[in-house]
Amino acid sequence: MNLTFDIGNSAVKWAAFEGGEMVECGVWSAEGKLPQADAMLACVSGRVPVELEAVPQLRADMPLPIKIGYRSPDTLGPDRIAAACGAWKIHPQEASLIIDAGTCITVDFLDSDGVYHGGAIMPGLEMKLRALHTFTEKLPLVEIAEGRRAPVFGTTTEESIVAGTLGATMMALAGYVAVYREKCGRLRVLLTGGDAERLVAAGATGWEHCPQLTHIGMNGILTRNQRYGDK
Repeated sequence: MNLTFDIGNSAVKWAAFEGGEMVECGVWSAEGKLPQADAMLACVSGRVPVELEAVPQLRADMPLPIKIGYRSPDTLGPDRIAAACGAWKIHPQEASLIIDAGTCITVDFLDSDGVYHGGAIMPGLEMKLRALHTFTEKLPLVEIAEGRRAPVFGTTTEESIVAGTLGATMMALAGYVAVYREKCGRLRVLLTGGDAERLVAAGATGWEHCPQLTHIGMNGILTRNQRYGDK
């Protein structure tokens, strides 16, 4: 059994795999009991809990099923690597645009030869909402309700803030998709991350929602290394 950990800025998620099939997943807590594992791998973007410090961490210089074309691989976030590996596992030999909507939103391009080129990083929805409230005197801290559609413009201050965060984010992502589709033609668009469902509800249609993409990528790395004896 392979065990993978996605250590983010707001939560630690884990998943267990038998071969290529995910058999269990959840949000980790220090009190929880995890299954026994043959191999483990962690994708670290946030603070590592003391109990998980011994888990091997994903790095760009590890043997990977994809090639890294990023010009500064030592600064490349492991979450971006794992998601790209997950996209390659699900859709091998196909170009993919991977949108990971977490604390930050990343947009990453993987070509049909399996070369990861990088992409864009922007503030996530919560970060944008908090920035508007923190750096102004009068703008309120707004919460975006579950299932909220993305307005183009607002007729109240609250609606205007939603339009400027959720609406503008949707337009920016749709713009990236259009640009990459124009450049490479056939393109898979995969959506993952904690705010992925919020974006789907807001109108992100035609994109493939893959909530466990990071874990699928890490399991693919573990499976590859077990098969070929890579360390």
